[in-house]
Amino acid sequence: MTFRECLKAGERELAAAGVPEAALDAWYLLEHVTELNRAHYFLRQNEEIPAGQEEAYRALIRRRADRVPLQHLTGETEFMGLPFAVDARVLIPRQDTEKLVELVLDWAQARETLPHVADGKTSGERSQRVLDRAQKEEAPLRALDLCTGSGCIAVSLAQLGHFVSVVGADLSEEALTVARENGRRNGCENLTFRQSDLFQAFAGERFEVITANPPYIPTAEIGRLMPEVRDHDPRMALDGRKDGLYFYRRLAAESPEHLIPGGRIFWEIGWNQGEDVRRMLTEAGFTSVEIFSDDAGLDRVITGEWKCLTD
Repeated sequence: MTFRECLKAGERELAAAGVPEAALDAWYLLEHVTELNRAHYFLRQNEEIPAGQEEAYRALIRRRADRVPLQHLTGETEFMGLPFAVDARVLIPRQDTEKLVELVLDWAQARETLPHVADGKTSGERSQRVLDRAQKEEAPLRALDLCTGSGCIAVSLAQLGHFVSVVGADLSEEALTVARENGRRNGCENLTFRQSDLFQAFAGERFEVITANPPYIPTAEIGRLMPEVRDHDPRMALDGRKDGLYFYRRLAAESPEHLIPGGRIFWEIGWNQGEDVRRMLTEAGFTSVEIFSDDAGLDRVITGEWKCLTD
């Protein structure tokens, strides 16, 4: 069987199984197994594929046809242009969540006088530059990322932002194992992780920004999700209890104790949860509460500023 014949057979099998974007997934799996880029594939498409590669490819195609996520099969994905390891212990980072990171980075850049650190220097040089300048300005930015999962938000903020320190926290020690690996993979020296049930491990600590992508799917709706999510993502990272708002109630009530005056929260929300979470934040004393949409026009991120009630 040639490379081309193998690819076409993979496309047909995935399409017959109802896999979305079957042709694209078939290509990614072939690329993963053979390490051929598009240019080399077209040069060699009529050559016979080595038997071992064909066997490995067909095995992955069968698993993808069973709706195992593509990223679990390749073991990696990209988020904010950075590489992340992923498996069944964590939610797969999704493009929609990049909106949250972009908003935090814009806010941090506007708030601080620190120069942009993505300047081609090594991660160590960038981290030291941020530390030195932050200490000089005496206005370091510290971020806490709750429900960190794979660490995609925390790593992105540590690598791309103006933060002297970023802490990622999750209740799942299995998820934290993946997150720590992603921190190492991306060379983040201003990043640490802790096991914590939301703020449980942060008594007395305050931050300039708190991010979160908590579980927000109502329990009854989980069974209606796509098989890739329903059957392969960790349930505890999906289940937002009866109405999907359980963790937002806790976050809204507990965040003020862990924000400096003028600090902000940035949380991912479900498409129909914006007004409910806005009300929680307003009642908790947050101001300048805004809801931002994703590329599909659906509510995706909510942000608000904390000011002491005595101000």
